[in-house]
Amino acid sequence: MALVLHSGPGNKNAFKALIAAEYSGVKVELTKNFEMGVTNKTPEFLKMNPLGKVPVLETPEGAVFESNAIARYVARFNDGNPLFGSSRIEQAHVEQWMDFAATEVDPGVAWYLYPRLGYIPYSQMTEETAIASLKRALGSLSTHLASKTFLVGHSVTLADIVLTCNLYHGFARILTKSFTSEFPHVERYFWTMVNQPNFKKVMGDVKQAESVPPVPKKTAAPKEPKAKDVKKEAPKEAPKPKVVEAPAEEEAPKPKPKNPLDLLPPSKMILDDWKRLYSNTKTNFREVAIKGFWDMYDPEGYSLWFCDYKLVGSFSGWTCAASTPLARCLWLALSPHSS
Repeated sequence: MALVLHSGPGNKNAFKALIAAEYSGVKVELTKNFEMGVTNKTPEFLKMNPLGKVPVLETPEGAVFESNAIARYVARFNDGNPLFGSSRIEQAHVEQWMDFAATEVDPGVAWYLYPRLGYIPYSQMTEETAIASLKRALGSLSTHLASKTFLVGHSVTLADIVLTCNLYHGFARILTKSFTSEFPHVERYFWTMVNQPNFKKVMGDVKQAESVPPVPKKTAAPKEPKAKDVKKEAPKEAPKPKVVEAPAEEEAPKPKPKNPLDLLPPSKMILDDWKRLYSNTKTNFREVAIKGFWDMYDPEGYSLWFCDYKLVGSFSGWTCAASTPLARCLWLALSPHSS
């Protein structure tokens, strides 16, 4: 039985396994007539991946999901494959750069591109944070590649395959020449990789984006029908309150017990200062607001808590629908001397 990859065409995560198969001499068949949103919701597909995510690799030993795991399986299918390097340290470096591609490059590209394609709501602050994060990652990558053709050693490894695939949609759909020219060694590296014969068999000819996709227009809220004119009636005179005579002697109010937290020494962190910094930061949010929080944070006077919102599953749309109650929990948990 040949290995069968369940995914639609043009999926950069499916490219990883297909390119690895070309280098490894492994036969991998891509399913035909795969329709995202339909095929991946069938009972047969959900048996292989209950989350309905693609790609999924069907093997004689069982199904494998998550694109990097699939690529590793294909690369290890035959013994002696050089895609993992030729020594222990090279094997570790291959894994290192695969993790870098997954945690530093992929999220930056996704959070820059997907809101402009309308997949998730657009936010200028989110975009600026994504761009700053992506530029930081590409800057580090460019420094590493200044004197190298490949990420590890002197030939293509699985790290090169994964990283190039994670850069693919960025270069092809949103990272214009004016953006990537800041990272010349990354540019050289990417075009070297996508023009390798085994990459080209899978990806075809790759062209760089000429412009950034526009921000999707917000749909106008439906207008509420105008209320019919209602004749205003003259306001009725309010009844005069009855005068109630106070009793001759009233009991003195009992003093309120002191809050034991008020007896603790005051914290040097003024939370309102950081709240103002948070709300007024419009650009470079991580570098300004988050760094400002840690600069001000007083562990003697405050404690930090992780909150899991138990009703989040009831929101079928964008998860920020739960942000308001979560934010209230956050400020409550940040109260002084909380335990």
